[in-house]
Amino acid sequence: MAGVPEPLTDEEIEARLAKVPKWTRDGDKIHRRVDIRYHAGVAMIVHIADRERRIGHHADIDLRIDHLHIAVTTHDADYRLTEADFDLAARIDAIAEAHQATPLD
Repeated sequence: MAGVPEPLTDEEIEARLAKVPKWTRDGDKIHRRVDIRYHAGVAMIVHIADRERRIGHHADIDLRIDHLHIAVTTHDADYRLTEADFDLAARIDAIAEAHQATPLD
């Protein structure tokens, strides 16, 4: 089927995880927690959503009072990990850094 991203092998996944050390693998998805206050988390989600729209790949984001939980997998590849997931993870890391994603108090 044309246009379907190619799933990565376990070895490829491990190599890519080494480049995004704040992320961990859970089966066929990667995830991370971002400690951030609620309203700053809302702003971060908007920033992530804008970037996702531009690249055509989306994360599952759960907002809590003091953190975000972000999970990424490729829905178009039968919920398996692809290169796009690690690209998005690196972009999210940069956004988290830009939002100084650490509670101030």
